[in-house]
Amino acid sequence: MTRKRKVVSQDLFQLKSVIDPQWHTSTEKYAYVQTHINEEDNKYISNIYVGEIGGKVTPYTFGEYRNHAPRWSPCGEKLAFVSTRNDKSQIYTLNVNGGEAEQLTYCPNGASNPVWSPCGNQLLFSTSVTPEDDLTGKATKKEEKKKPEPLVVDRLIYKSDAKGFIDEKNDHLALINLHTKEVTLLTEGNRDHGSAVFSPDGKHVAYVTNQEDDPDTSLVTDVFIMNISSKETKKITNSNGFFSTISWSPNGEKLGFLGHEKEFDSATLTRVWVYDVNAESLQCLSGSLDIEVGNVAIGDLHSGTVNPGLIWTEDSEGFYFLVSDQGSTGLYYGSLDGAMYPIVLEQENIYGITMKTSSHEAIIATSTPVSPGELYHLNLASQTRTQLTNVNEEWLKEVEISSAESFTFHAPDGWEVQGWIMKPVGFKEGEKYPLILEIHGGPHAMYANTYFHEFQVLTSQGFAVLFTNPRGSHGYGQTFVDAVRGDYGGKDYLDVMSAVDYALENFDWIDENKLGVTGGSYGGFMTNWIVGHSDRFKAAVTQRSISNWISFYGVSDIGYYFSEWEVGGDMGEKMEKLWNHSPLKYVNNINTPLLILHGERDYRCPIEQAEQLFITLKRQGKTTKFVRFPGANHELSRSGDPALRIHRLEYIKDWFVSYL
Repeated sequence: MTRKRKVVSQDLFQLKSVIDPQWHTSTEKYAYVQTHINEEDNKYISNIYVGEIGGKVTPYTFGEYRNHAPRWSPCGEKLAFVSTRNDKSQIYTLNVNGGEAEQLTYCPNGASNPVWSPCGNQLLFSTSVTPEDDLTGKATKKEEKKKPEPLVVDRLIYKSDAKGFIDEKNDHLALINLHTKEVTLLTEGNRDHGSAVFSPDGKHVAYVTNQEDDPDTSLVTDVFIMNISSKETKKITNSNGFFSTISWSPNGEKLGFLGHEKEFDSATLTRVWVYDVNAESLQCLSGSLDIEVGNVAIGDLHSGTVNPGLIWTEDSEGFYFLVSDQGSTGLYYGSLDGAMYPIVLEQENIYGITMKTSSHEAIIATSTPVSPGELYHLNLASQTRTQLTNVNEEWLKEVEISSAESFTFHAPDGWEVQGWIMKPVGFKEGEKYPLILEIHGGPHAMYANTYFHEFQVLTSQGFAVLFTNPRGSHGYGQTFVDAVRGDYGGKDYLDVMSAVDYALENFDWIDENKLGVTGGSYGGFMTNWIVGHSDRFKAAVTQRSISNWISFYGVSDIGYYFSEWEVGGDMGEKMEKLWNHSPLKYVNNINTPLLILHGERDYRCPIEQAEQLFITLKRQGKTTKFVRFPGANHELSRSGDPALRIHRLEYIKDWFVSYL
């Protein structure tokens, strides 16, 4: 028997991701997106595959591009999809039986999110435009090289980690007639619009936007319904929360969507909402369900996953939806009378789903700690599943994977917290192993029963990996997720330290003298906080972190409201509150060797946070190193430049190898 090798950072180039399954339930064909990294060209390649239940799977698109967002025409004869084959992302259609793809959009700033009209004669899509942009592709004026101009800022929100500095362009909705190729812009103005869907009769479009006088202070997204022919719009939410992911019931009488009314600001559970079109009434149906609706599991492999929202039954009386609960994501059923109960809730991460509700079947994209992710056909009635893809089968045959053992423990105040322990690859009874504590970002996210490449790289190097969901994490109810606000570095700190205590007490193979800690974003903040309050760890790696809430208030793309909502401080009378929760205040206490990793274009936690920490430590003669990743934003570890992702993993691994 051939001995399996250990996982290495570069295996990121071998892994494949399957996401966004789309099932045309009449033709029984399904489509999905498969992504891998071309190591030689250092870029992501995505192509669309089509299969049938019980039949073979074949590639539908080819080439070294990003082809994604496959959407079936109503009759099932065509797929619309988004492709970068001609530089910018544009929308194409292709007959399912083969032939050449037809480019539909020629938008100067690209197009995305195709949605078929019920009749199949039109496509609704999103595009970023200015009032002067030509969406028809007929403009022939040669684009002149622009000279640099100053950026004039007069808004609170003027930059975005995803988009960079905000300019005069806004995301708008447009329609294209598939016969005449005429493009009609549905929305206008200096607001972004998204999450658009057609009504079943094709006469209306529902979407979300913020139409308040000052969107930078109102901080809401409302749901609107537009009459396509008259352009008349109607707001159906109350300008007091965040809503998205809209779906219309098949009979057209109900509009379902996800969101909340900011009762706990950014720590509010996402819930199920239904609007009765005829009665013009809005109702939250999951108010008694103390569970986060949607998939908030953290991972580092699948980018661009899609939450379908409410998947309605054919009789329009019920719906299915994803939830995040107790470290897993599963499938729930809900009805209009308010009944909510689990249908599938295993120790896994369902990160994609498409359904045939008439026969109680689903196609799910799912992952576990030992499986990077595949598609399965799921019979809900019999609770049986059949694997449809094997994209990572050959790789799994080559490598030795470490599993994750779940456990619960109690914090000093009695709160129950969930954690996981992963043994090092090659584990031998009687030997001692160093331990690395991993802390997730958010903080309102959730470590889950899913594959994590970083963890596998570390266990393959002989480290045990401990990860946990301290208070502030989703998956354990509203009180739990809200408990961190105003208490950063308080009981959340005790939670993660208690996880280490539990591990040392219950796993005698851990070397208590060789402990490391790392995390990114909020996890980076907590890493900084830990080493400023304890010498227990012999090495630490802080990633895209926060060190100073006072400066964060003004430099982050979400700084002012995040600091007020989460930390409870501001730049007025509550500035001292920001400083008291800043790791930089306690930097004199840091004795742990600290590696600082940060992206140059991170606008969520700007790199000045790392600069302050590094210079202060270096000035004091502490052991530290600062690694800056060019061009990288806050998403480096998940969807950033592939070569830089490998460098990041190697720096983390090598730092712990050196000091543990």
